[in-house]
Amino acid sequence: MLATTQFATNFVILYLFLGIAGAYPTTFTVVNKCNHTVWPAISPRPITPMLSTTGFALAPGELSTIIIAIPPSWSGHLWARTLCANDINGKFACVTGDCSSSTVECDDGSATPPATLAEFTLNASSGQDFFKVSFLEGYNIPIMIEPKSGNGIGECTMVGCDVDLNSLCPSEAKLMRGSDCVACKNAGACPLANVDASKMFQGICDSTNYLITFCPKTTSKRLV
Repeated sequence: MLATTQFATNFVILYLFLGIAGAYPTTFTVVNKCNHTVWPAISPRPITPMLSTTGFALAPGELSTIIIAIPPSWSGHLWARTLCANDINGKFACVTGDCSSSTVECDDGSATPPATLAEFTLNASSGQDFFKVSFLEGYNIPIMIEPKSGNGIGECTMVGCDVDLNSLCPSEAKLMRGSDCVACKNAGACPLANVDASKMFQGICDSTNYLITFCPKTTSKRLV
């Protein structure tokens, strides 16, 4: 942990091995710049195989490496769960982004809205990656996706949102925990995020590696 950083940076490196001739491994570097622990979750789309790791905790100061072998043309979602704990019966649950698995691993469960979703289709039939950050299921924390290399026929560029939209959420759309808004059921527009159902993907790149950052500007309110 660097002494010069204002907030601790946590990251999990996910090696996504595409098992076809000519395909290169895809690396997801997942960084937590929030002021609180998040529990990232990864869920495949229907008919896409489930990964060996589908959920984990990411707290300030922690470094983990997870290697995941995936089939060709993997497609799915990645998101952050917040305010998670085990209940008196030992069942794991989260206030936002819960996947109803009762464990840290989500298996093939999906995020309970509202939650910010990072969506990927890797090595599609065109050989390219398609990705976006979506608020169609609502919003809980800021997420940015940054391709680290590669070119594309579309926008091979950073997508997402670095704004804390909970502070801008209309009162009727707020998910409250005590006096705090912890998620927004109808997030406002953010220039780099997808809030239009007609726009299927925000980014198109030749197969590459990705940096996925939660709370990129470290402005998210501390959740306890």
